[in-house]
Amino acid sequence: MSRLTRRSFTQWSLSTLAASSIVSKVAGADEASKESADSVSEVYDFARPALGRVQPVPADNIKASPLSVGFETLDREHFDPKKTYPHLAKLGVKWARCQTGWCRCETTPGQYTFAWLDEVVDSLLAIGVQPWFNLGYGNQLYAPKADKHAVGWAPVFDEQYKKAWLNFTRAIAEHFADRVKCWEIWNEPNISGFWKPEKPNATDYVDLVKITAPEIRKRVSDAVIIGGAYAGMPTKYFEQCMAEGMGDYVDRVSYHPYRPVPESGYASTLAEWRKTLAKHNDKLRFWQGENGCPSKGGKGSAGALSKLNWNETRQAKWLTRRILTDLRLEVELTSYFHLVDLVGYRGITNFKGLLRGTDYSPKPSFFAYQCLAALFDSQPQHKSAMAPKLSGELPKSIETAGFVRNGHGICAYWVPANLQKRWTPTKVNVSLPATAGIKQPVMVDPLSSRVYSLTTEKGTDGQLALADLPLLDYPLLITDQAVALGS
Repeated sequence: MSRLTRRSFTQWSLSTLAASSIVSKVAGADEASKESADSVSEVYDFARPALGRVQPVPADNIKASPLSVGFETLDREHFDPKKTYPHLAKLGVKWARCQTGWCRCETTPGQYTFAWLDEVVDSLLAIGVQPWFNLGYGNQLYAPKADKHAVGWAPVFDEQYKKAWLNFTRAIAEHFADRVKCWEIWNEPNISGFWKPEKPNATDYVDLVKITAPEIRKRVSDAVIIGGAYAGMPTKYFEQCMAEGMGDYVDRVSYHPYRPVPESGYASTLAEWRKTLAKHNDKLRFWQGENGCPSKGGKGSAGALSKLNWNETRQAKWLTRRILTDLRLEVELTSYFHLVDLVGYRGITNFKGLLRGTDYSPKPSFFAYQCLAALFDSQPQHKSAMAPKLSGELPKSIETAGFVRNGHGICAYWVPANLQKRWTPTKVNVSLPATAGIKQPVMVDPLSSRVYSLTTEKGTDGQLALADLPLLDYPLLITDQAVALGS
């Protein structure tokens, strides 16, 4: 069975917005609403001049990265991929999750049309982004009770349907063998919306994995097979899948941890899941395969978390917390859902995109992710000893993280606050380890990519002491000027 270590994985894989620009995007002349006013008021004013900005790095200039973006639902044609490529090329992520759309590839029994998917794959590769496939969903040709796209209609309950699925799997694997190496089997099989017509059952899902994975491996010799793609983090269902032998057929396990507070219960659940891997197959690694946050909630907004009160600034904050949390917990790949708003999703719009679905213009979340992509490619390594220590009047819960890039620490801290409520910024004292290798300390605000100079004092044991820094409801990064500005 083909296996990738974390090191070989990253080796194999293939402007910025100022604070004033965030305000103009959120509160333009045509957006004079309460939501827009809330967004403006939630942009922190650092009240000091910036040294410059973290410069974006295009994908084709990045050798490898653990960062991915959602490129799903093209099987249902919810967005125009051609309008996204110029933006995606500049974003700086190296991976894109693509759904293969059996219903769109086989509209006549036994005849496969991959032209639309060829265009997607080749366009992504041309800009330095590696597509990874979600092989899933059904086909009305063989499931007559399904709708046009047969979303969730699993091919395991009927022999003719199963045979057609395996034929499709063989055809698509052969067609893309030299271009796509990572294959995920099905999407969210643990919920009834994506597993029909029977009730979700771990045994049935693992049966699908057992018949599908070998067909891919026969045609893609160095394939990386991803199992799970779970909705949320269903611990019991995951344990059942592993007990049924899923770990013998896959190389990675993926999950979709949608939650309004991205850190809430996440670390403890992931620790439990790692114990399950250790019990069944300790060579497997986790991928956070789909997770996003709307920029607009309430009426007219579709998808996970859509009933809550969101705006574009809150979305950007949420994204930085999701990505930094996954990196801190050493999740091998983390994917933000989605690149662009999905217009017509369940009859309305899913507003989780980094780009607006109306005109494909970037939201603040796009620039926040672009900043993180420039700093957190495959080079930074997580080092818990590099995490900053905070003092002062602190809230009950604080998140910190430490990384090392080219010998310099990148130290992050934030409050895992409820983004549905206003957070009042406070001041905090921060100390960094003497081993951080930070000679010219700066602070990076990922929402604006602005870089601010800092003044330090020597603390105890050679630590660097920084006084009266802002404490916000999203991560601020302290690092060396050479990391942030490349100087």
